[in-house]
Amino acid sequence: MSKQGYDKKRKEVDETMKPLETIEQFNELKNNENVLFIFSAGWCPDCRVIEPVLPEIEEDHPEYQFIEVNRDAFMEVCQEHDIYGIPSFLAFAGGKEAGRFVSKDRKTKEEIEQFINGLSA
Repeated sequence: MSKQGYDKKRKEVDETMKPLETIEQFNELKNNENVLFIFSAGWCPDCRVIEPVLPEIEEDHPEYQFIEVNRDAFMEVCQEHDIYGIPSFLAFAGGKEAGRFVSKDRKTKEEIEQFINGLSA
């Protein structure tokens, strides 16, 4: 992908998915919303690979609010929820964990869709 194409895709992700800003926000969302947290980091090459498909995945699943969690900024959240590999996904519905797709392995669009489709929101 060209730099221009990458920048366009990054802008699309930035405009749709909201970044986590505080631990209080994390707790509020997980307790009161159907939310899918996506744990990532700027230095993670596998995280960059899935970025171009995230806006489409988010659009296909309006039942969840998608929140990007910067692993480096929220290490304590990662530790508390056993998120040791990225990219990883953690879903909450009705104040309870609805599912997790956590590993250090690269994820495909199909694997992410399969995970979300298996959740009970």
